[in-house]
Amino acid sequence: MASRRFRGELRRWRTRKGMTQRALADRVRFSRETVAAVESGRRYGSRELAVRCDEVLGTGGLLASLWPDVAREQMAADGRRGPRERATPRRHTPADDIVAMIVDNGARRGPSEVVVELDDLRTAIDRALSQGHR
Repeated sequence: MASRRFRGELRRWRTRKGMTQRALADRVRFSRETVAAVESGRRYGSRELAVRCDEVLGTGGLLASLWPDVAREQMAADGRRGPRERATPRRHTPADDIVAMIVDNGARRGPSEVVVELDDLRTAIDRALSQGHR
């Protein structure tokens, strides 16, 4: 199973570097709960998590290289549960255009640059939301 190998490599590299789940989570800007859930198999990791962990742990891109097989495994698992339909159709928003632009740029640029763009997008969203509550 791809996810089993992914989480085994994640744990192996993390412990090899002498890092706790909390320390790794802080460095990759994910919660400790997310790192623990991925390592234990309670949830699938994301491509973004794989790329960030590769950078912090110095794996040479191992986790990101395993990611496509993990994604296929996750999609197969989701398919067994059947399609998930929304009660009401979702409106197209400006955020959809931004996400499409980031994905399109990701096809031409490396995963690290896409992660930076996603972080910038999160920061911009946080700012916009905090200004809306004033």
